[in-house]
Amino acid sequence: MDFFLALIAVAILLVPILVVALCVRFTSPGPVLYWSKRVGRFNQIFLMPKFRSMRIDTPTVATHLLENPDRFLTPIGSFLRKSSLDELPQLWCILEGKMSFVGPRPALYNQYDLIELRTAHGVDKLLPGLTGWAQINGRDELPIPEKVKFDVEYLERRSFGFDISILFMTAEKVIRRKGIRH
Repeated sequence: MDFFLALIAVAILLVPILVVALCVRFTSPGPVLYWSKRVGRFNQIFLMPKFRSMRIDTPTVATHLLENPDRFLTPIGSFLRKSSLDELPQLWCILEGKMSFVGPRPALYNQYDLIELRTAHGVDKLLPGLTGWAQINGRDELPIPEKVKFDVEYLERRSFGFDISILFMTAEKVIRRKGIRH
């Protein structure tokens, strides 16, 4: 189901994807895509693309760990993040089978505390998602133990209907730009 939905999404979003790619290219030096090492199902590392919203000299840590993340944003970086347009290239990972539309957001390879807690609670068995239950309930604002609590709740409640409701709630959050710090 993810594969076919991703194909449809790519077809529908092809023009916006190309426009965003051109905007990134012409507003800051460096590649259009940023490929970050992420933790997938069973803690396997994979490369996840995003449209680059940060300068190329940004340290490789979670944004909330940067002392002043705003100083690393590209001219359109804040807009890309708040609109979630930077996430569009992740459709590629869904097509590859490394991600799903709904699941726990993939941790950075060096978020050891998050990885350890998820593994201890069995969340590592799930494919990471473009969106997830934790995203609906706080996104960037959640402390790691609370994020894992929502991931565990998703693991226990997951169903087609729950996934559909998470997708609709995500659309509402993105449109209202709620829960996004940078």
